[in-house]
Amino acid sequence: MKKSIAMVSLVVRDYDEAIQFYTEKLDFELVEDTQLSENKRWVTVSPKNSNEFLLLLAKAANKRQEQAIGNQTGGRVFLFLHTDDFWRDYRNMIEIKIHFVREPKEEPYGTVAVFEDLYGNLWDLIEPA
Repeated sequence: MKKSIAMVSLVVRDYDEAIQFYTEKLDFELVEDTQLSENKRWVTVSPKNSNEFLLLLAKAANKRQEQAIGNQTGGRVFLFLHTDDFWRDYRNMIEIKIHFVREPKEEPYGTVAVFEDLYGNLWDLIEPA
């Protein structure tokens, strides 16, 4: 039986600001935005041309969840964005003011740099070797 992880929840402060960042800055596609209740929406985004993974943008609903915004993994890299052209995407991200916290580096597994999303969650941008 084949299994895969299809979706990960990312706690956000505001649905619309998160949608704007992921679709306009990271060039993701808005896959779904469905109103579930007065305060809750089902919002998923995905890298363009990728049907393997969804990121669920989940608005914090209480103080405990608000404390996790930007630090869901205790300061470690949280998500890994693969690219087929590291330098193209890195230059584009620098141009639109994405903040990189670690400069590009050649590793045995590929070319990698670490950037922050709008809340401070850390991501690896990687072109696999």
